[in-house]
Amino acid sequence: MALKTVLSKIIVEPVEAETKTASGIIIPDTAQEKPQKGIVVATGKGKHDEPMEIKVGDTVLFGKYAGTELHLDDKKYLVMNQSDILIIL
Repeated sequence: MALKTVLSKIIVEPVEAETKTASGIIIPDTAQEKPQKGIVVATGKGKHDEPMEIKVGDTVLFGKYAGTELHLDDKKYLVMNQSDILIIL
């Protein structure tokens, strides 16, 4: 299913949190950090005074509590404003 959004909204597929430390210790689900990195899967066209700077396929970093969770076809997405993006990698 192709996802679409409006204005300066974007849809991000979050990258799953690390389940193991570098030394091999398994991190339980309750102690894992909420993902703050993801891949943009859809963008709006932007606003008249705020053109869209983010493109589909960009890897981005966003705030820990940014966006609204959306579950479709057993996948988790975040819908957020373009302004919620901190860095494009």
